[in-house]
This record gives sequence, C-alpha cells and structure tokens, in this order.
Amino acid sequence: MRKDQLFNHGKIASDFRFTAEVAEVFDDMLLRSVPNYEQVIEMSVRLLERFLAPGDRLYDLGCSTGNTLLHLARRLQTPDLRLIGVDNSAAMLDKARRKAAGYAPGGAIKFIEADIETFNCQNAGAIILNYTMQFIRPLRRPAFTAALYRALRPSGILILSEKIISHDPELNRHFIDFYLEFKRARGYSEIEISKKREALENVLIPFSLAENRQMLEQAGFKRVESFFQWFNFASLVAVK
Repeated sequence: MRKDQLFNHGKIASDFRFTAEVAEVFDDMLLRSVPNYEQVIEMSVRLLERFLAPGDRLYDLGCSTGNTLLHLARRLQTPDLRLIGVDNSAAMLDKARRKAAGYAPGGAIKFIEADIETFNCQNAGAIILNYTMQFIRPLRRPAFTAALYRALRPSGILILSEKIISHDPELNRHFIDFYLEFKRARGYSEIEISKKREALENVLIPFSLAENRQMLEQAGFKRVESFFQWFNFASLVAVK
C-alpha cells in the first residue's frame, strides 16, 4: 500500500479530485483520514447479514478502490449475491479491478464507471454510500436520496456513512480538534492537514446528523437509525 504524501509535496493545489495519483494512495488515505473506517465496514456486514435475501443486488455507490465490496465478498454468506460497485473515477475503478482480480471470488463483483447521480440501481436489496453523499451538492441530495429509496425493494436497506458537522459551535470546534489530533497521530504533518483541508473546502460539504436523518425520512424511509458515531463522523441505516 503506497503511503499518502500528496499534500506533503504540494502535488494537489486546487480542489480535491479523484485522479490517478489519488487512486494510488487512496487506501492509505482512508485508513489515516477516516476514524474507525474498517470497523464501520464490519458493522455494515452485520446489518447486511440480517436484511439481504438470496439473489439480491448490493450496490456500493462511490465505491472508489473497492475496499468495501472486497470485504463484503469475503464475509457475506447470502447465496447468489450480486455485488456492484459504481464510481465516476476511471483511475479508482482500475485499481479496484486489479485488487478484485487478486483476491475476490471470480465474478462476484462488477465495477461500473458511471455518475452515481444518474445511474439506475435496479431492485436493490441494499445500497451503500460510504463518505460519498458529502461530495454531492446539497441542493441535489434530496432528489438523489429519493431515487435510491425507489430503487430499493421492500425491506431493502440504505447504509450512509458521512463526515458530519454539529450546529453547536463549541462542540463543533472540539470535534474538529479531536479529528485533527487523529490525523496527527497517524503521521500527517500540519502542512499536509492544512493543504488537504483547503483542497476539500469547496468540494466536501457535510450535513449534521439530524439533517442527514431528516433527508432520509423525507425520501420515504420510515425506519432510520444511527449505528455508529465518532465525534464528527457517523453512520446511519435506513430501511424501506
């Protein structure tokens, strides 16, 4: 796994984009930038085990380099699952396919290059959005979420993991401080943290936990619960 040093060398000066350079270090970037990243995937496995049915389609929208789907392919025992990863970055999907060819069951995962906002999920048993919704412009999120609700079969689930904000100014500052400490403890320098924050400023726009929940409910989901939170990161499950 190549170490993420993109911001240390000033290679990314504009808004953050999922380029070939980013794809090569993205796995390291996730582990060092997203608290409890692997734990959330494993918690998602536990939920999916209870809701998936034989033959279901499971979509990972914004699948990046395929980490989540590769883990699900190894862990889920539901028969005849069709695992489908969708991303608009050819570089990310190229790495995902290389990784899948190395250690995923043959034919278990299909990767598709497409815009997730216009991609047609068909009769899905589950849809995963891990740290993906935050890159969609806020005004477009309600319609996108409503389309995902329609794409799910009855009792299908949506798993949504996001960076979040708190509308309490003091708590939000504390949460940000804790997150910066998390990144420093994993080897990121002050200049790397500052440059990445600048690159993401106009690209990643988080909602609060309450706003994400409200969006899911307005899309039609009647059962919405958070199942994980680490300060300014949270995961929710919504059942159709």
